[in-house]
Parts: sequence; structure tokens; C-alpha cells
Amino acid sequence: MTTIKAIRLASVVTAIDVLVASGFSIVGIIRPQYLLPAGSVQTQAALILAMYAAARTIPLALFALWAIYKQALPPLALLGALAGAMQLLDAGIGLFEHDLGKCAGPLFIAVLQFFVVYLLHRSARITTQTKRGYAQHLT
Repeated sequence: MTTIKAIRLASVVTAIDVLVASGFSIVGIIRPQYLLPAGSVQTQAALILAMYAAARTIPLALFALWAIYKQALPPLALLGALAGAMQLLDAGIGLFEHDLGKCAGPLFIAVLQFFVVYLLHRSARITTQTKRGYAQHLT
């Protein structure tokens, strides 16, 4: 895979990942009943936890979208890996709640995110090695 294709793929997956995570945290603030288990009572604690989640996911989304816009490979790879780790932890929470939907969705996104970060890293490494080999060939 070329570096350009890897950047595009990693950009799309990372953008979807961070926007979905931010969206859920914002929904938790605005309409917590959509995220709480059935029969749960909305409390001030649920709102505060949603605000804590938003305080982490929104800056991650902004930085990731900046890295995508600038096509900055190292920050994109790092923020993509962080977003994947967060989704993996979300899958663990879904597993803890015994909710297949809250486990499978984040797990799928996490696996996809780690895969595109791997492709990005691999294509960047191949490009660097190719340039290095070409420069040595010229000397």
C-alpha cells in the first residue's frame, strides 16, 4: 500500500473513530437516557461522568482532525493508536455490562483502528527505507 493511500485510510477511520466517541459523550450530556441502561434513573452523577468523557474525547477529536488536516504522520499514528485504545477500553466496559452491542461495536472500531495505524506505520517505514536505499545507491 502506498503512503498516500495509507494516510487516507487512516484519516478516514480515525476521523470516524474520534467523531463517534465525541458524539457519544455529547449525547451523554444532552440526552443521557439514550446511553443509560433501561430502567436506570438519570442522576447528576451520570451528567458529571458524561462531562468527564467529553473532556477527554473532544480534545482528542480536535487534535486528531488537526493531524488529518495537516497530514502529519507521527501525530496521526499516535492519536489513532490512542483512539483505538480508548475504543478497546469501551469494549471492555460493554463486556463488563454484559451488553453485546456496547462490546462488539467498540471492539470492531478498535481492531479497524489498530489495523490502519499498522498500515500507516508500515507504509511510512517502507517509504523511509526506500528513500534511504536510493540515497545510498547514489553515493
